[in-house]
This record gives sequence, C-alpha cells and structure tokens, in this order.
Amino acid sequence: MRVISLGRQPHAETEAAMRAFTAARSADTEDELWLVEHDPVYTQGVAGRDEHVLDAGGIAVVRTNRGGQVTYHGPGQVVAYPLVDLKRLGIYVKEYVFRIEQAVLDVLALHGVTGHRVRGAPGIYVRLDDPFGHAALPKELAGFEGLGKIAALGIKVSNHCTYHGVALNVAMDLAPFTRIDPCGYAGLKTVDLHSLGVAAGWPDVAGQLAAALQRKLSA
Repeated sequence: MRVISLGRQPHAETEAAMRAFTAARSADTEDELWLVEHDPVYTQGVAGRDEHVLDAGGIAVVRTNRGGQVTYHGPGQVVAYPLVDLKRLGIYVKEYVFRIEQAVLDVLALHGVTGHRVRGAPGIYVRLDDPFGHAALPKELAGFEGLGKIAALGIKVSNHCTYHGVALNVAMDLAPFTRIDPCGYAGLKTVDLHSLGVAAGWPDVAGQLAAALQRKLSA
C-alpha cells in the first residue's frame, strides 16, 4: 500500500480525486492510503438529514456519497482515506470496517488511551470518566451515556474498491461539533487526544495511523 500525505486540503477537491482514482483503477492498480488535514467543513452522508445540522454558521455543509450522517472535518484532525481493492484483499465490508476501527484502537493504545466500539454505531469512543482505564463498557450502557467519540468512520465501496475513510481527532477546535448532532446522534460528545490530556502532534499521529492501517489492510 502506497502512503501519500497530502497535507492540508479542501474536502471537495480531495473527494473528487478519490472518485477519479477509483473509477480509473484496474485489478493491477496498487492500493493507496491518503492522509489529509481538511479545511473546516461539515459533510453529510448519503442518508444525511438536514435536521442534524443545528447551526452551521459560516462553515460549508457538503453532500457526499459516503455512508453515515453528518460530521465535521477541520484542522488538527487526521483523516485517512484507504483506497483498497477488497476483492484482492479477500475481505468483505464488515471485516474492512472492523480492521479500520482496530487500527484506530491500536493508535490510541500507543498513547495509553482505551478506545471502545459501540454496536451499531461505527467509529471509536472513549469513556469520559476514565479514558485510560481498561474496563470494558457495561452491557447495560444506555445510548452513549458517559462516552465521547474520538474517531468517525464513513466509507464508500464501488466495484469492490473503497474510498472515503476514517477521521481521528488529535488537537482540534471541538466547538463545531456542538453545532451538529455528530453522526446523527443528538447530544453525543466529541473529544480529541488533546482534550484527554495527550500531547500528540498531527504528523506523529498521522504516521502511527498510516502504519496501523498498512498492517491491517495489506494482503
């Protein structure tokens, strides 16, 4: 898998480039992993509902063809776009999502943070009262009570090939998340590594996430 760091880029141009890459690739095209930091933008998935955008203010809201509802991208967030041929890798979408989430969990663990999955809600979450503890989530968990979302996931698969991907919050202005229902869930809190007390920079976390995704998504 070839890793390409794009630096800071507008979302629209990056999405258009992903679509073009995916449309043009053949069975022999090498998989790529794009790392990017986006200018501020709200993105809606294919089923995104307008009522989940509470107050966009001056931030643009754009429609995309990924799965999921609304999320925010902005400086201080590592966005990773795996452009992967699932047929060649020999896995299906459910396993692909699991491996992306596991890569994020592995990166969080490098910083002492324990991430969690929530059934039916793709992405990675942390316990707000004890983000460094190792206790499993209680089985009687009511919704997202006591949790903060630190990584959002939204993908698109076309002819067995993936694009869009995962966004991991490192050191952001988290205020824009309060003006939406993140991923369609009213009241869901959003956190980043910085708000958890982890002093990590974008380049380091981007490199760690790239390495983890390479391990999980290489044949």
